Amino acid sequence: MLFGKLLPREGNFFEMFNQHADRIVEAAHAFSQLVANYGDPHLRDKYNQDVDNAESAADRVTHEVNKALHKTFITPLDREQIHSLINTMDDVVDLIQDSAETMALYDIRHMTDEISRLTDLSVKCCERVRDAVKMLDRISDANTAEAALKTCEEIDRLESDADRVMRTAMSKLFREEPDVREVIKLKAIYELLETITDKCEDVANHIEGIVLENS
Repeated sequence: MLFGKLLPREGNFFEMFNQHADRIVEAAHAFSQLVANYGDPHLRDKYNQDVDNAESAADRVTHEVNKALHKTFITPLDREQIHSLINTMDDVVDLIQDSAETMALYDIRHMTDEISRLTDLSVKCCERVRDAVKMLDRISDANTAEAALKTCEEIDRLESDADRVMRTAMSKLFREEPDVREVIKLKAIYELLETITDKCEDVANHIEGIVLENS
């Protein structure tokens, strides 16, 4: 199918992908600010709410994409590719919200350097996901397709960096933290944050498949 063809009026899938990717980045930035300002209860509540708002907006986009799939006769990509991509993207923003909620539920008292590093890597992964998604409507152009694949490779490298940070964080946690409750709480947070980058890598894998099949 040609990427240049106008979609039926039921919806522009590429535009909806872009909207969702923007919400992912909004959630990631809000979570980053939550971590950076964790000692201020007022700002902590504000950025928690910002994460929730971004997640809710992303859910609405996901719903619109899935609804449009049922109403659109001709789609610019394979239907399964559209369904898998938008739902995997939604998993990313859900995990960001889960991380914020878990910090509150577990009554995390302070941020560790490892949380900050994993958060930074998560934000970078989310930004690269947005960059790759925004190229999808132009991958019939060889240069754009190549740029999209390179962006996906960068996401893979960032995910590998997050793996290394988490392994180091776990080792330090079990060696140095005497409070078993803190070990349990921080372990859960580290794992959630690393899973954000894992899910971004899953999005990158979907995009790579789309590029290779359609460019």
